[in-house]
Amino acid sequence: MTDDKDVLRDVWFGRIPTCFTLYQDEITEREAEPYYLLLPRVSYLTLVTDKVKKHFQKVMRQEDISEIWFEYEGTPLKWHYPIGLLFDLLASSSALPWNITVHFKSFPEKDLLHCPSKDAIEAHFMSCVKEADALKHKSQVINEMQKKDHKQLWMGLQNDNN
Repeated sequence: MTDDKDVLRDVWFGRIPTCFTLYQDEITEREAEPYYLLLPRVSYLTLVTDKVKKHFQKVMRQEDISEIWFEYEGTPLKWHYPIGLLFDLLASSSALPWNITVHFKSFPEKDLLHCPSKDAIEAHFMSCVKEADALKHKSQVINEMQKKDHKQLWMGLQNDNN
């Protein structure tokens, strides 16, 4: 039987091989090459957005770039769900790499929340941590942490320092 520590290690340090492909109807100056990343399961898509955007901006005109969003097989991917959760819900039975489509137009207002800033991602993450701590430890862990500990936790996630 698998030890709990092994499961925790696999989840915490787990990576999902991912191929980002520009949506076929996006206007480009030349063909866009796919972009490959190993995504940490415990991170958020919005934390890799800058890398993906930078890659595809090379082949696009600036006026054709607006808010970036992602989809998998027609389903818009919610930025406030962890990458591992999105993969498990939508693609765990698919072959790897996980093929995600990148869009710069036609933001699906009815399906996705806008992500105004990295501060919004941090606030959401800390809210989830506090909620989980309240359910599991009656808020004892998070209440004992100082502000700098909260910041260090967030920076570790943001910089992929597990």
